[in-house]
Amino acid sequence: RCSVDNRVTRVAWLNRSSILYAGNDKWCLDPRVVLLANTKTQYSIQIQDVDVYDEGPYTCSVQTDNHPKTSRVHLIVQVSPKITEISSDISINEGGNVSLTCIATGRPDPTITWRHISPKAVGFISEDEYLEITGITREQSGEYECSASNDVAAPVVQRVRVTVNYPPYISDAKSTGVPVGQKGILLCEASAVPSADFQWYKDDKRLAEGQKGLKVENKAFFSRLTFFNVSEQDYGNYTCVASNQLGNTNASMILYGE
Repeated sequence: RCSVDNRVTRVAWLNRSSILYAGNDKWCLDPRVVLLANTKTQYSIQIQDVDVYDEGPYTCSVQTDNHPKTSRVHLIVQVSPKITEISSDISINEGGNVSLTCIATGRPDPTITWRHISPKAVGFISEDEYLEITGITREQSGEYECSASNDVAAPVVQRVRVTVNYPPYISDAKSTGVPVGQKGILLCEASAVPSADFQWYKDDKRLAEGQKGLKVENKAFFSRLTFFNVSEQDYGNYTCVASNQLGNTNASMILYGE
């Protein structure tokens, strides 16, 4: 807007050195620039659908009986943050190094932060575009969130999933006492990424799925060996072996009588 009075005889709006309007006459070709008012008190233009290229100085030039006068206004264009590039989901072996990148645009330049989406995580783990993790552990697996924020709009966020592979670790394998004729269960729990494959052995002999009187049930994090009708011959030492492509581990347990 440009305020004028009755002493003004000519008016014009300029962008840098280009004339946009002179009086009621439009001099620029841009259809987004329109004349809003040309009255005895006001000479105003409007720029629709503002772009970053519209930023800069605008000059209202007026001619009075005595001499010309100009007043200048500077247009600052703000842009909401936008994440333009972010690392893909990654799978890595425990102990490896991870580099994550998050690139964002906006005006003013957005602030970029990384955080680990985890119950144990506290605050940001990086306050710039890059996140470096050296010697990653299994506890550091999960989702990592990049946030880009400026004061123009709400922050934008995107996430990257980091999968940490590690060899099996048997967390629970207990011996069990069961009377003859009763149902008995041996349980072997193991954490691993990728999930462990399980095998059962009695002494040195591998137990096959479907063996008479036995059932082997394998899930992602445990294996269950069920005896439907325990006999004296079933008593003894059993070994659970958990393996994936990174390694294997085993645990022994005893099925015993009363």
